[in-house]
Amino acid sequence: MLIKLLLSLPNKILIWLSRKEQITTKGGRKLDPGFQFLLSFMGSEDSEAIDHSLPAAEQRKQAEEAVKPLLALSAPLPNGIDYIDHQVPSDGASVRVREYFNNNLEKNAPALIYFHGGGWVFFNIESHHTFTGSLSDILKAKVFSVDYRLAPENPYPAALNDFDAVFDWVESNYEELGIDPKRISVGGDSAGGNLSAAISIRRQAENKTLPKAQLLIYPVTDLTFSFESIEELAKGFLLSKENMYWFREQYLEDHNTVKDPLISPLFSEDLSGQPSAVVVTAGFDVLRDEGDAYADLLKKFNVETYHHSFDGYIHGFVGMEMVSGVNEAIVKFCKDFKKIY
Repeated sequence: MLIKLLLSLPNKILIWLSRKEQITTKGGRKLDPGFQFLLSFMGSEDSEAIDHSLPAAEQRKQAEEAVKPLLALSAPLPNGIDYIDHQVPSDGASVRVREYFNNNLEKNAPALIYFHGGGWVFFNIESHHTFTGSLSDILKAKVFSVDYRLAPENPYPAALNDFDAVFDWVESNYEELGIDPKRISVGGDSAGGNLSAAISIRRQAENKTLPKAQLLIYPVTDLTFSFESIEELAKGFLLSKENMYWFREQYLEDHNTVKDPLISPLFSEDLSGQPSAVVVTAGFDVLRDEGDAYADLLKKFNVETYHHSFDGYIHGFVGMEMVSGVNEAIVKFCKDFKKIY
């Protein structure tokens, strides 16, 4: 409660409480005071919360501990939003899918299949519970949040196969689920944004039903890590360069596939006919430049694309609604998503 109260203080005081001058990066971007204070509170500027020398299972526990302070600040689900869990078969496994809905939704509601972030290794539907519930409320849609299989125990393409299986399940059960089978969209943040772009590419190549639209929130699109932002913002802004290299090691068994468009969508030679997209990027995010580049590539191939860049924000901001301005940012890009879904 104290942190929430502090976050409501004027910007100058938040900067003072962070014990630093306001951080400015190349291009004149200034870190939002709320995020500067929050990073200071979490200790993210000076040390890495995750010890990559430990087994992945132990690191997951560390990651969960690291985000507990944020989750403790999260608001409850919006009024009227409820949820139910399903089990969906995929590759001989069973994947949990959480359906968020408002009982006032009419039949034939639009649907969004959502894949959480976490580098294909960390987190689950619980870590994104507030955000996915909020998406259901804002979009007036059913949201299906997927507890997909994680690397390194289940490396590429396990998560992508889970996405395909869940999409087919939602489409096949549209009547029982009360959704419009022609309005099934996909979305995700970070690694989930990567998987959303990749599944759209894969389903097109396999002549399967395409998503109606794609919501790509600070997506990973280039696992060669060739862009300037990964060096410029290598440490101190929640997601680090070191994190990304470690995530890649866990996700890929064969590094010769790093330029495969289903792994690095930015290497697609032709995105013609891809679903309309909303691409969201953050100015203080190692993934900023590759997300910007993917939005530009979609536009190059005449895909209807709305690109929202929040220059003062950090990676993971959609889960930090306690920072002033974040809710408004989410509503802003959702407004454009409503145009295409």
